[in-house]
Amino acid sequence: MTKKFKINPKYLFVLVISMTALSFASVPLYDLFCKVTGFGGTTQKSEKSPGIILSKLVKVRFDSNVSSNLTFNFKSMKNFSEVRIGEVNNIKFRVINKGSTSENVISTFNTSPPSAGIHFKKIACFCFEKQTINPGEVRDFNVAYYIDPKIIKDPATKGINEITLSYTLFRVNKLYKDNKL
Repeated sequence: MTKKFKINPKYLFVLVISMTALSFASVPLYDLFCKVTGFGGTTQKSEKSPGIILSKLVKVRFDSNVSSNLTFNFKSMKNFSEVRIGEVNNIKFRVINKGSTSENVISTFNTSPPSAGIHFKKIACFCFEKQTINPGEVRDFNVAYYIDPKIIKDPATKGINEITLSYTLFRVNKLYKDNKL
């Protein structure tokens, strides 16, 4: 004899509501996870330098890309820099709106190899806020960064001699909340 399996509609309703809530929460939770762990090459924010500068040099390459729906030029002013671990460095990026309308843009960023992301600290970055670029406007943006000395002791990053910092510029909605990422 087999038993019939009954589903209580109340439990089914709670399950559907829970799954819907989880789907809305997944994006901010994933974003938080990436920011905390550096997962996927997500760089970290920092208020100040670590105060320790090592003699070891790391080559930092700069990569810039533009979403296909923008008529922008976007590039770093240098292709790469040799930086000492722990030392604050600056790189300028130039953005040119070649279109005929003002555009609200923001950039996403990551590092390669991805394991370096947790040790790549940015003190100042245009990527933290929405930018409005007018037609024909040329803007230079500065990124102040350093590589955390902990990169030397981390088994996942111990042998890294080169890091690529990559940005992609995207159009954002005019109603972008608080102009911040």
